Amino acid sequence: MAARRLRSVRGSEEHARQHADLQHTVDLITPHALREPRPSGPPPDPQAEQRWRRIRRAAYVGYFAVLVVIVIETGVPTSRPALAAIVISGLLLTSIGHSWRKSAQVVLDWLPFTGVLLLYDRTRGVADALGVPLHEKDVLDAEKWLFGGTEPTVWLQQHLYHAPHVYWYDALATLVYTTHFLATPVLAAILWLRDRSQWLRYISRVVVLAVTGLITYCLFPEAPPWMAAQHGLSPSVGRLSARGWIWLHAGNVNETLANAQKEGANPVAAMPSLHTAFAVLVAIAIGWRFRSRWRWLLALYPTAMGLTLVYCGEHYVLDVLAGVLYAVAVHLGLNAWEQRRAGLKAGPKEPGRRVEGEVSEGQPSSL
Repeated sequence: MAARRLRSVRGSEEHARQHADLQHTVDLITPHALREPRPSGPPPDPQAEQRWRRIRRAAYVGYFAVLVVIVIETGVPTSRPALAAIVISGLLLTSIGHSWRKSAQVVLDWLPFTGVLLLYDRTRGVADALGVPLHEKDVLDAEKWLFGGTEPTVWLQQHLYHAPHVYWYDALATLVYTTHFLATPVLAAILWLRDRSQWLRYISRVVVLAVTGLITYCLFPEAPPWMAAQHGLSPSVGRLSARGWIWLHAGNVNETLANAQKEGANPVAAMPSLHTAFAVLVAIAIGWRFRSRWRWLLALYPTAMGLTLVYCGEHYVLDVLAGVLYAVAVHLGLNAWEQRRAGLKAGPKEPGRRVEGEVSEGQPSSL
């Protein structure tokens, strides 16, 4: 029992140290001109605050009403500029009635994230400019070797895909695929509103992961299964990620997503699968806020995403596994950097000196 309390106390101390270090980092990256000044003078007028609160609520209602109209008329937004505009405009509503610093902070905080998303679609041109050859047969051969001569995408589509009919699992696959466009910015927005230090921890991983993936796309452009099939390297493979909207009676969304895939995305950005990598990162980010054993169920999300991507012809299993490795490596790497930075900030501990709140071995905790 004493050992359990000891671990609990030390875990709380470590969490407090990480939080303090993250807050210090937040202060360092926030320009002095944008930091909210400490309140001075008479307290704010309660009636004015209530009036601004009503104005913000009315703005939120209008904002969500416009979003509903957009989804009904054109479908779920999937283009990166549209998603960035939606998230930033929604966060800007929280600054209504506050100083200009809060509005400026929204823009500055989200510029790196938005910039990385916009760069994603430019990687194909960079790879072409560098003269890097497209990887097709080598990856396909490695995939077949891994599965004893069978290509998993072809096997899944032969057993589950029937062109004349759309089934419930096609709709489920489409919904899982679509969460890729929403989960990362929505979670980032929630963390930004609730705890900016946790937002910084999450968004730093998102940016590093995205940049690492983009560099890989430039140096190792790879044809996904549907493209390899078009080039005659494997049996017919359909690109099924938007197909489920038909079962959901949302044909306009099906066309919107299909057009976005053709016009906006880099078609040879397959290795690693950032769809899987970001799903892993979302699961980790939510999981680190919980201590329950049920948090391991969050692993079902990246698992479902990986299965969806392989079935829909978007990625090989090798791409999915690489996405998992990239996400875990980025998370562990930044964890190590944050802990090292926290240790340097704390300084060396003197022998025999006990930090306030630390419990010695064998000493019962008061908690």
